[in-house]
Amino acid sequence: MTTSKADKEPAKEAATDVAPDRDESTGLMEPMLISESGARRGPLADLALEVAEKSAGFRASLPDGVVSALSDLVRSMNCYYSNLIEGHDTHPIDIERALKADYSADPRKRDLQLEARAHINVQKWIDEGGLDGRATTSDGLRAAHMRFCSELPDDLLWVTNPDTSERIQVIPGAFRSRDVAVGRHIAISPGAVPRFMARFEEAYRRPGRVDSIIAAATAHHRFLWIHPFADGNGRVVRLMSYAMLRDALNTGGIWSIARGLARSVDEYKDHLANCDQTRRNDLDGRGNLSEEALARFTSYFLTACLDQINFMRSLVHPDELRARMLVWTEEEIKADRLPAKAGRVLEAILFRGELPRGDVEKLLGSSERTARRMTASLIERGVVTSVSSRAPLRLAFPATLASRWMPGLFPDRNAKD
Repeated sequence: MTTSKADKEPAKEAATDVAPDRDESTGLMEPMLISESGARRGPLADLALEVAEKSAGFRASLPDGVVSALSDLVRSMNCYYSNLIEGHDTHPIDIERALKADYSADPRKRDLQLEARAHINVQKWIDEGGLDGRATTSDGLRAAHMRFCSELPDDLLWVTNPDTSERIQVIPGAFRSRDVAVGRHIAISPGAVPRFMARFEEAYRRPGRVDSIIAAATAHHRFLWIHPFADGNGRVVRLMSYAMLRDALNTGGIWSIARGLARSVDEYKDHLANCDQTRRNDLDGRGNLSEEALARFTSYFLTACLDQINFMRSLVHPDELRARMLVWTEEEIKADRLPAKAGRVLEAILFRGELPRGDVEKLLGSSERTARRMTASLIERGVVTSVSSRAPLRLAFPATLASRWMPGLFPDRNAKD
């Protein structure tokens, strides 16, 4: 059965009428965490604490209104890079259009837009607390898989066995019912999946603060090793890691690991494949699988987290973001697409986090009518948003302007493409 690239290589699922359980021991996927008494633990704990410190500092540096606006854009970014790892290149501009029910006439592109919308809706559900306290539970992960797959078009709910050409339907929220091989890794029997997921849930239930950060990496591989679903494991595991980090670090959704994994996708997949290896010798932990390989993946994963925190922080540094926004605003004013002094309003919202509508008139030193015209223009242009006609104004970060306001977030593309 063909599955996602995050599962390292195409998986092959053997036909069977009943999901057999061959009584494999759950000890086959140990260790689940890095041993506290081992030499590998200290450097990883230091990395985890650095991730926690940098993430907290980044969140604290931004007003709540900017955090909210940035988290919306990060959902599109996370979706784009997670899909890219799967081999599906759906640009955030097309993702943004899908969220407005503006779909491509091309059936294939439309399907990918629907797939992206499904991913974003699941992440929004996570951001609203949908997986709080249950990111590594069977119920929580099945709910995430069900929510994602339930919104997919029918064409994306079938996978094909490359050996037999048999088409196999993916059931939203259901564990797989067939055997699979992922590259050189022969996954556990389908009937054993519930037992292994129970052990998975037990191992990652309420770890300490440092362990909860390290576990975002170790659980990432162990989930893929189990390969619980017929398809969609790659997306679900990255959403799981996102939710685990969100819980452990209170990230606010303003950065994501997916971009770091996608930018080093070959290294990502190599690490995952190496973690499938059994213990080499007595110095390689005490479990069945290699602790050394798991520690290396964890180091890679946490380093990628740091890189993404630093990258996002550099993009939204208030002074630098302000400068890029004002350059763009002046161009829009000269082109008669925004009223004069629009930059004052955007600058005020950036530094305050939000701006009461009544303050626009004072800020511009203008009439109420002119202030309303300014507000309407900024909302129509998509750079300001408000939950109601009387609610304060907050920034928005449309994907069409990401290349100007936050260059490097994702590849540039003309909005008319």
